[in-house]
Amino acid sequence: MPSTIAPPPSSERLHALDAVRAYALLLGIVLHAAMSFLPPGASRFWFIEDTHPSRILGILTFAIHVFRMTTFFVMAGLFARMSLHRRGPAGFVMDRLQRIALPLVIAWPLVFAPMVVVVIWASQFPHGGPAPGMAAWPPMLPRFPLAHLWFLYVLLELYGAVLLLRWAVTTIDTEGRLRAAADRLFAAVMHSRLAPAILALPILTALSLDPNWVGFIGVRTPDQSLITNGQAWIGFGSAFGVGWLLHRQLALLRVLERRWLINAVVALGLTALSFALALGVTLVSTRVWVAHFDLATIRLAGAIVYALAIWTTTFAAIGLALRFMAGFSRTRRYLADASYWLYLIHMPIVMALQLAVSQLDWPWPVKYGLILLVAIPIMLTSYHLLVRNSFIGRLLNGRRARQDKPPRMVAIGPAST
Repeated sequence: MPSTIAPPPSSERLHALDAVRAYALLLGIVLHAAMSFLPPGASRFWFIEDTHPSRILGILTFAIHVFRMTTFFVMAGLFARMSLHRRGPAGFVMDRLQRIALPLVIAWPLVFAPMVVVVIWASQFPHGGPAPGMAAWPPMLPRFPLAHLWFLYVLLELYGAVLLLRWAVTTIDTEGRLRAAADRLFAAVMHSRLAPAILALPILTALSLDPNWVGFIGVRTPDQSLITNGQAWIGFGSAFGVGWLLHRQLALLRVLERRWLINAVVALGLTALSFALALGVTLVSTRVWVAHFDLATIRLAGAIVYALAIWTTTFAAIGLALRFMAGFSRTRRYLADASYWLYLIHMPIVMALQLAVSQLDWPWPVKYGLILLVAIPIMLTSYHLLVRNSFIGRLLNGRRARQDKPPRMVAIGPAST
C-alpha cells in the first residue's frame, strides 16, 4: 500500500526526520535536567545530588539514554549523504567545517567556563563538586572534557571516515556492482522482522566484551577524551552508516512507518526488561541481592536486551515521526531550527538552575519542572532575538528557506553513489 510519505529529493527536507533529529537534541536537555535527581549512588555521576531524588526520573533518563544518540546518528548519516550529493565533496567539507567544526571550537570555551564555575560553586554544598569521572584541569591530553559537545567531535570523525570509505569504494567498484549488492542486502535486512536484532549485533558484541558494563552506562560516550572509545565508534558509527544507507533507498523509510506500533510496543518491553537487568547487575555486584545466576550471565543478558532495545526504540521513534509528523509544521520547523542552538548552550544554564534548587525542601516534580520552565524560555528567547536571523543562525543551520509556503513533496529517483 502507498505510504503517506513520498520521499523528497535531496534538495528538500523530510519534515518528519528533521523533527526526529531536533527532538533527539531536545531530549538531551530533558535528560540532563533530570541528572541531579537520580537516586543516591547513581547521581554522583553528576556534579550535584538533589535533596529530593526521584526513581521516576531515574527511569526516564534510562529510557531516553537507550535510543537518543543512536537515533540522532542515524539522522546524521542520512542528512550527511543528502548534503554531500547536494553540495559535492568540496562543498560538503566546507559546510561541515562551518556548521560542525567551527561551532565546536567557538562554543566549547563559552559554555565550559560557566560550567566550571557552577561545579566549583557546587563544591560548597553537600554531595556536590566534581564527579569522579570528570577530567582533571588542566587536562592531560588525550583526556579532554568535551562535555556535551562530544557529539560534534564524533561527527567530524565520522565525516572523515565516510569520505575516505566512499573514495575507496568508488575507486574499486567502478561499475557500481558492489554498491548495488550492498543496497540489496541492506534492503533485505530492513524488510526483515529481525532487522533490529541484525543491526544490534555490532554494539551487542562491544557491550558484551566490556567486563564493567552495566545498562545504566549505555554506550560509553567519549565526553572526557579526544580518543573516541571503541563502543562509541561501533555504536554510533554503525548508526551513522545505517542513516547513510537509508538515504540511498529512502523508500525503506516506509517499512519503519508501517511498523511503528509493533516496534513501539516491543521497545517498551525491552526497555523495561533492560532496566530490570541493569538494576539486577547493580544489586548483585553490591551484594545487596543474591541471584540464581552469576554476575557475568546477568551482564551478558543485559547487553543483549539493551542492544535490542537500542534499535527497536530507534526504529519506533523514526516510524512514529514518519506516521504522525510527515506534514509541514511551522512549530516543528521552528524547533528544528532552534534545537542546535538550544543544545549547544543549555548545559551551564541547566546546571546553575539544578544547583539553585538542589537544597530547597520542595518536591522533586516542582523543582524539575521549574528548571525546565525557566531554562527553555530563556534559551528560546536567546535563539529568537540573537540567533535566528543573524549570522549565528546562518552558521549553525545554513540559510533558511522562506516559510511562506511549505515545500512541495515529490518522489525520489534511484540512489546514486
